[in-house]
Amino acid sequence: MSSVTLKGNQIETVGELPAVGTQAPAFELVKTDLSLVSLSDYQGAKLVLNIFPSIDTPTCATSVRKFNESAASLKGVNVLCVSADLPFAAARFCGAEGIDHVDTGSSFRSSFGDDYGLTFSTGPLVGLLSRAVVVLDENGKVLHTEQVAEIADEPNYDAALAVLG
Repeated sequence: MSSVTLKGNQIETVGELPAVGTQAPAFELVKTDLSLVSLSDYQGAKLVLNIFPSIDTPTCATSVRKFNESAASLKGVNVLCVSADLPFAAARFCGAEGIDHVDTGSSFRSSFGDDYGLTFSTGPLVGLLSRAVVVLDENGKVLHTEQVAEIADEPNYDAALAVLG
């Protein structure tokens, strides 16, 4: 179990992020067109998992925008934005914002949050995902992780992008 805060109030997640150097847990998420996307779909390219509670909050929306900007210039790197939001919310947001360099995946009918240790188990956001960034190499090995200590704060974009070499 891991603890983070929401406006200074402690809340807990169901576990811990996968350790750097380990193989990332496999996953299946739902894309905006309701098809499935899995970790194996990204084999052969580096992958940044931008994970957050809801795209309909300012900090989460900012992280999607910033990773979209970064992804436009990254070769051999994909960015997958993950939340428990319904796929329709991601489609609406990305369409309205012109977001076209990142993929989105909904964990609403998967065990992603539990497998990555990020599902909130206490507090007002129970069932949603904690804000985190996980960077994987071309074979799904974990290169970098960050679970943001205060949910309202943005992740350290520079640290995540620095491991992409």
